[in-house]
Amino acid sequence: MTFPHLPPEVADLRERTRRFVRDVVVDAEPAPGERLDQATRDRLQAAAKEVGVFAPHVPKEYGGQGVPLAHWSPVLQEAGYSPIGPSALNCMAPDEGNMHMLNLIATEEQKKRYLAPLAAGDVRSCFGMSEPHPGAGSDPAALRTRAVRASGGWVVDGHKRFTSGAVGAGFCIVMARTPAVDGFPEGATMFLVDMTNPGVRIGAAIRTVDRSIDGGHPHLHFEDCFVPDDCVLGEVGLGFRYAQVRLGPARLTHCMRWLGLARRALDIALDRAGRRELFGGPVDSLGLAQQLIADSVIDIETSDAVITKTAALLHTDPKAGSAMSSIAKVHCSEAIFRVVDRAVQICGGDGVSDGLPLAQYLNEVRPFHIYDGSNETHRWAIARRASAGRSAAVRAGEPYRGDAVVARDGGA
Repeated sequence: MTFPHLPPEVADLRERTRRFVRDVVVDAEPAPGERLDQATRDRLQAAAKEVGVFAPHVPKEYGGQGVPLAHWSPVLQEAGYSPIGPSALNCMAPDEGNMHMLNLIATEEQKKRYLAPLAAGDVRSCFGMSEPHPGAGSDPAALRTRAVRASGGWVVDGHKRFTSGAVGAGFCIVMARTPAVDGFPEGATMFLVDMTNPGVRIGAAIRTVDRSIDGGHPHLHFEDCFVPDDCVLGEVGLGFRYAQVRLGPARLTHCMRWLGLARRALDIALDRAGRRELFGGPVDSLGLAQQLIADSVIDIETSDAVITKTAALLHTDPKAGSAMSSIAKVHCSEAIFRVVDRAVQICGGDGVSDGLPLAQYLNEVRPFHIYDGSNETHRWAIARRASAGRSAAVRAGEPYRGDAVVARDGGA
């Protein structure tokens, strides 16, 4: 993995992160299928702070390394080489996306109250968006959680599910639909809700195949939940706009972290194929194995390129970057799964056992086809943007190229 155009300080951070994850974090990994315990998480985070690799995406004023978004990928890929690496470095979902959004949107008082302890690893957070049918899932317009005006604040009522990280979280950023009031438009609004609020109740757990996100993905209930005005994040009615500030980079950082894990899976497969003999020679000398290896290298390198382009766009043109993040999310989620699946195949029976971590890696990366918007929803949006863009270009004067040429004078 080479990044020739990194600023020297980011290149140094990447190398130090690489050493820390491989020399310290990997040895602390739980057994496949088990979750990282809090004591180990605390110990690793303290060690990450000690060597200066903690919270790479967070501004230095909040204890992070201050890496700009355009250069997150090399560092987060190194963190993702271990499934617990992002937790050790405090750049794991959903906290990483919440930190990014709080830094851009929150008031100074909100940053002190919510961003500072989150960035320090003192608390965790969650993001309340997904809802049971017929509420919001891949379609944010279906949002059913409501907030109505009350004296000095708002009262939130609704039911969320797949609220990643909710168990043990200190606060939740909740999306709720609000009416037109006090000069603000009707729309969605984000609220910072302490999990100790008496109107918040953690419901049934949802047991999923992945284990890397602390706090699971439970149901979350808001029942006559009063939230004061100073806990409105951004402006009333603009929640969907702010969601794009969070979701574009958050989709991409998932790609970055999981791409690091895909590199780990390929390393396991290459080590195995280099020493395991079959039919009189090492596995990596066989044509079929070589195709699996080559296809995985191609998937990794194309994913890396798409991530790099998207990160640059998010830095210079957030609207275009958000659109490109849909492409990155679909491509990377599927390419990364293929890399891990091929690694399982190369390792044979051991690949599907708990003797190697590959089967667990499959469980970790498979939900990414669904999380942060299903791939089918993203494909629908990508196609619509492509069609609309081409129609606009033709209306602006570009030649229409869809008509078949009619053959004349017996020509073929």
